Amino acid sequence: MREVAFIKQNKEKWLEIEEVITGKTKKDPDELSSLYINLINDLSFAQTYYPKSKTKIYLNHLATSIYQKIYKTKRTESNRIVEFFKTEVPLIAYEYRKFLWFAFAVFAFFVGIGIVSTHYDEDFVRLILGDDYVFMTEQNIEDGNPIAVYEGGSTWGSAIGIIKNNVMVGAKLYLYGIFGGIGTLLVLMYNSIMLGSFQYMFQQQEVLGTSMRGIWIHGAFEIFGMVIEAMAGFILGASILFPKTYSRYNSFKIGFKKSFKIFLSVLPFTVIAGILEGFVTRHALSMTLILNLIIIFGTLGFIFYYYVIYPVRVYKKLKAHAVL
Repeated sequence: MREVAFIKQNKEKWLEIEEVITGKTKKDPDELSSLYINLINDLSFAQTYYPKSKTKIYLNHLATSIYQKIYKTKRTESNRIVEFFKTEVPLIAYEYRKFLWFAFAVFAFFVGIGIVSTHYDEDFVRLILGDDYVFMTEQNIEDGNPIAVYEGGSTWGSAIGIIKNNVMVGAKLYLYGIFGGIGTLLVLMYNSIMLGSFQYMFQQQEVLGTSMRGIWIHGAFEIFGMVIEAMAGFILGASILFPKTYSRYNSFKIGFKKSFKIFLSVLPFTVIAGILEGFVTRHALSMTLILNLIIIFGTLGFIFYYYVIYPVRVYKKLKAHAVL
């Protein structure tokens, strides 16, 4: 069957599903399940015969969205918070996985800009971090403790202050996406350049490895979380710029709901990162290297698995179940 004929044959059904997704039409749970199973069959057909077409992308978006509707009708039957993190967020992360890779690419590019700029201009790091902070860090390095800045203040006071600051940065990364994603891009650019310049400063002083033993104890959750928050901001911006088959208003409503859920899902990681920075990072150099590495790669592996690998598994499991 030609793709044009396939679209013409199923167009009315897909438009009906769009109306269900946007709330214009109400369906009972059995009707929703029937629509979902039929849609999965259409998606499988499109994946087989039109693997590179926009039709496949469109149907994949509809399938993920209609599942959310089915889920909401059943949410009183299970723990809402558990299902939010176990199923709802992973499905959204899978649907918008290209935005995650885009956010990573932007992050990596500007980290590289920070590194290169610091390498060729010795004053660049002072421009980004400030003279006082750079002087303090250099003094700490001379004293033999590159991460001494994390040892000051009380544990709870430090943790609360850090959490507050990280939430504010994350909120900017997300909410500034409303400006077509440009605001998110600028905030991510600044923070990525800062990270690259900051880390390369330690490399120039030949203490990069020592500094990373402390910084990345909390940095795995903090930095990866920042990328996820940027992903949410880009989703929000794209919903305004690229409404696809929806009206711009309905596209924004859908984009806002899904991106906000992604943003909310990052908050626990932000809180844990703050607690780690306030309570654990200060003891980094007194730990064994093995313990440092377990914490760093354990936290990095967990958040990477949750947002990159686990969503694929949830989607495949759901698709297999629906087809059966």
